[in-house]
Amino acid sequence: MMKNQQRNVRIETDSIGPVEVNADVWWGAQTERSRRNFTTGEKMPLVIIKALLQVKKTAAQANAELDELAENKALAIIAAIERLNELSDEQLRVHFPLVVYQTGSGTQTNMNVNEVITYLANNKNPLLAISPNDDVNKGQSSNDVFPTAMNIAALQAINKVEEACKYMIQVLEEKKEKYWHTVKVGRTHLQDATPITFGQELSGYQSMVKHDLQFIEEKKPHLRELAIGATAVGTGLNAHPELAELITTKLNTIYQENFTANTNKFYSLAAHSQLNAMHGSLKTLAEDLMKIANDLRFLASGPRAGYGELTIPANEPGSSIMPGKVNPTQTEALTMAVTRVVGNDVTIGFAASQGNFEMNVYKPVLIAAFLESADLLAGTISSFTEKFLQGLKANKDYMKGQLDQSLMLVTALTPHIGYEESAKIAKKAERKGTTLKEAALASGKVSSQEYEAWVDPLAMTKSKQTDG
Repeated sequence: MMKNQQRNVRIETDSIGPVEVNADVWWGAQTERSRRNFTTGEKMPLVIIKALLQVKKTAAQANAELDELAENKALAIIAAIERLNELSDEQLRVHFPLVVYQTGSGTQTNMNVNEVITYLANNKNPLLAISPNDDVNKGQSSNDVFPTAMNIAALQAINKVEEACKYMIQVLEEKKEKYWHTVKVGRTHLQDATPITFGQELSGYQSMVKHDLQFIEEKKPHLRELAIGATAVGTGLNAHPELAELITTKLNTIYQENFTANTNKFYSLAAHSQLNAMHGSLKTLAEDLMKIANDLRFLASGPRAGYGELTIPANEPGSSIMPGKVNPTQTEALTMAVTRVVGNDVTIGFAASQGNFEMNVYKPVLIAAFLESADLLAGTISSFTEKFLQGLKANKDYMKGQLDQSLMLVTALTPHIGYEESAKIAKKAERKGTTLKEAALASGKVSSQEYEAWVDPLAMTKSKQTDG
């Protein structure tokens, strides 16, 4: 490493040759080449960088314990990583400038991490002459290190989605209990149907999210299978036979997880089925959220010219031209996030299908899309729950008024007078513009006393027979 004080640059070298690097940054030649060659798109997510740092730390520890790396070098590497771990995201980003759209193995980001660690370690202990490839990358390949970091980052992201879902389930539970006996018109095919309680309706939404959580939880063990130890093509060439297991044990201590290195390494490099499958569960969650958000915003439409069953929180003015307007903005943010997740699922599915021989070379875009989906869902679910669901109120009087006008209450008469006679009563009420009761009494098939006994909206919901 040579400094050129006049131009405030230093000369770094790699296997291709020398390259000028800004003297203020901590990366080396390979990072600089990538920075110049690939300039389009978002930066590599910092959660991947942080996961790579932990892999490098545990690799240094494990290699030292296995007598594969000198202890003084291992300690210098670990000290450099600890310094990086203390940096804020903003500070960290300065030294990890590479974009997602680079080499499909993530090699350049792996080398970015190796070079930054090397720079800090050699800056403090120049006599050690630590090498980014021979020491920091000891017993590793980008081909196994990068997918290991992918799975670690994905699992962390999924944990945040699960937390957001549990919060939503909790609030839905509170609302469900509150409105368990609040009767309203049920709807099928967008048409009036038999009565339902608002609590029952909410219980359906809650069960959707509970099932989605279960689908996610079932797939988490596959994300705990790590590629580490595979090195270049899955054979483990140049890695100590015990290295992968030792690294994994140390990663479990750091993350309090149950990662395993007991995996088929050829699968780990060539396919990313576990991420693809997990994202499928995120897509399922997203699509259920679309249904929930759409239902609630339509039921809250109005307040005078819509369904009008719900009152939503007024979080901000809804219009730049119409005073007093309140819009369901949290549902809009959530449903827009859903569209992104569904789009990301296409990207991930296609990227996961593109493994050629021993390696999939779409790793960076695959994990970037995955992390974006998880981040969007975790954030918008939490915001939707806090700023929309918490303040949601049922307009009970309006619900009752709509229910009193409903013709589908006639369904309660069918066990007593039959389907055909009941249909005649409903059609006559609709044609004449009368209430159902008036039409029923006029038919001569039902007495007032019988009508009151048979047509009980709350009883029709059977909500008293089920646990709210």
